[in-house]
Amino acid sequence: MWKAGAGLALTMLAMPAAAAWAEGTAPSSATVAAPAPPFVSAGFNVPTHVEGPGFKVVPLAPALAKIDYDAYMASIEHLQKTFSRSTSWPREGISAADAVQDMETEQARFQGRKSFAYSVLTPDGTRERGCVYVYPSTVPGYDAVVRLWVTKAEYDAGFDAELYQWVTAWVKADWPFANVAYPGRAIEWSAWDAMVAASKAGKAGSAAQAQ
Repeated sequence: MWKAGAGLALTMLAMPAAAAWAEGTAPSSATVAAPAPPFVSAGFNVPTHVEGPGFKVVPLAPALAKIDYDAYMASIEHLQKTFSRSTSWPREGISAADAVQDMETEQARFQGRKSFAYSVLTPDGTRERGCVYVYPSTVPGYDAVVRLWVTKAEYDAGFDAELYQWVTAWVKADWPFANVAYPGRAIEWSAWDAMVAASKAGKAGSAAQAQ
C-alpha cells in the first residue's frame, strides 16, 4: 500500500555521543539516550504465511505491488474516510512506480523487524481483500499498534468486521504483545490522536531538558 510517510517511525531525540566528545565533554545519561528496545525479540518467529477463513495473510512485497495497487485505487474515497482519514492516501495520481517503491520500503522494514505489513489475499492469491499493519507504538503503555483496511466491495460485504475479529484473535495468540492499540476501532480516533500528541510533547520536553 502506498502512503505518505509510511510507517510509524520511532524518533530518537538525543544528542549524539560523537558531538559531545567533540565539544570536550564525555557523554552522559543526560545527553545520550539508551538504545531503544527491539520491537520484537530476536527469538520471535514473525509470521510470514497465515491461513484465515476465506483468505491468507502474507507480507507485503514488490511481487504484490500490482494487486495491492488495484485494491486501494479502486477504493480511494472509502479508504480516505475509513483508514487514512485524509486525502493524501490513497489519491489519484499514484503511479505504478510509487507502488513498487512503497512495497520495497515495507519489505525492508519487515526484514529489519521494524514493522510488519501484510496483504490479505484470496486463497488463490489473485486478489487483495485488504491489508494489516503491525507497528511499534509511540504511546506509552502500548506494545504495538495494529491497523487494517479492506476494499470498498469487501467492506460492503461485511468482511471488515470479520477481519478485525480474526486479527485481534491472531495478534493475541501469535504475537508477543501484552497491550495492543487498535486506533479507530477499540480506541476512538480522537482519543488516540490526543495520546499521540501528548507523547510527542513529552518526548520533545525531555529532549529539551537533556540539551
